[in-house]
Amino acid sequence: MGDFSKDINSTFPNQKVKALLNIMYTANWIKSYQTSFFKPFKISSQQYNILRILKGAEKPLKVQTIKERMVERSPNATRLMDKLSAKRLIERIACPTDRRVVHIKITEEGINLLNEISKSHKTDILKNITEEEATQLSNLLDKIR
Repeated sequence: MGDFSKDINSTFPNQKVKALLNIMYTANWIKSYQTSFFKPFKISSQQYNILRILKGAEKPLKVQTIKERMVERSPNATRLMDKLSAKRLIERIACPTDRRVVHIKITEEGINLLNEISKSHKTDILKNITEEEATQLSNLLDKIR
């Protein structure tokens, strides 16, 4: 098991400072892991999040709804969707009654990519914690926010 203090060769004035810095360090570690994991699939973790949102919705969603549901909110979500559309992983559907509204639908190719990613995702980055510890961690993170 890793030791954050040794990883960055530092000491901390108190446990709260250590915990906050450890959260930031771990978030960055997870982000790096995700970047390298998704690279062979030619998508980002944010694009993956959009595809999962659309698959889970089982119906076309407004762009704004997708933005609200994203784990990592992004001001460039429209650009992310442009890239997914160019790869034919999503499809834009214009609203017939309001030109300002666009719905987004995952394509069959998008679903196939999610299935491929799911099959190759063998490494569990939370393998060192139990279900009970995962619940506790989640509850503590919720408490922070």
